Amino acid sequence: MNTLTCFSLSTTDQVAHLVLNRPDAMNTMHPTFWRELDEVLTQLHKSAQARVLLISSTGRHFSAGMALETFGGGIAMDDQSPEGRAAIFDLLADMQATFSKLETLRIPVIAAIQGGCIGGAVDMVTACCLRYATADAFFCIQEINIGMVADLGTLQRLPKLIPLGVVKELAYTGRRLSAQKALGYGLVNEVFDSHEAMLAAALQCAKEIASKPPVAIWGTKQVIHYARDHSVNDALKQMGWVQGAIWSNEHVREAVTAMKEKRAGHFTALSELQSFKEIGL
Repeated sequence: MNTLTCFSLSTTDQVAHLVLNRPDAMNTMHPTFWRELDEVLTQLHKSAQARVLLISSTGRHFSAGMALETFGGGIAMDDQSPEGRAAIFDLLADMQATFSKLETLRIPVIAAIQGGCIGGAVDMVTACCLRYATADAFFCIQEINIGMVADLGTLQRLPKLIPLGVVKELAYTGRRLSAQKALGYGLVNEVFDSHEAMLAAALQCAKEIASKPPVAIWGTKQVIHYARDHSVNDALKQMGWVQGAIWSNEHVREAVTAMKEKRAGHFTALSELQSFKEIGL
């Protein structure tokens, strides 16, 4: 993996920690941000070296979202022809795909959010599994305030997380949702008084997840997301196929024995993925 400029990445005790590290720019998102995030997620998905991904940030704000100077510069949004407008569709699909990798990553993703989580940052954290926040955190669907529709996942994922009426209010007005209200609605799992306390709790949760059988965590993530988007009957059928595919008597015995002996369990890592296109290179 190349040296990162928008992030720092470390892995300890099978927990990968990705940190947004441009606080002077309020960790805004520009093309380099997108390239690096996509590269990191692709590598984590393939390698199976980490069992959980924690995303946190630096500075006063988690992220102020898209870097506005990118529009009209690095990103061309041609609205002068049907061909140009059609190209916007494919441009957005490419950007959406990067955030969707958070959702389809083989391991759970935890977001630790302080200060402002604005615009594109809401798109990003709604694709994560868990969200922890500091007391000063807030969420804002900023796009409506600059004359556009949020287009990278917020309007599709947020209604799965909080009441639809709340989503509409935030999306139509661009108002800020405080951490405490977000906790009440279920958008965040817990609120902390300090950035340090939040990170400590997020890391503790990540370590707990990393101690479980990775393939069982993989299956659990698959089943939860499928159930979210399908009927109960269809989801139960899918559950049967997943359980039948990954069931391990050895894992169950080891988990039970480890609990009885009050020790950490020893479980096999997920298999490293190899792209068919890369075989023989």
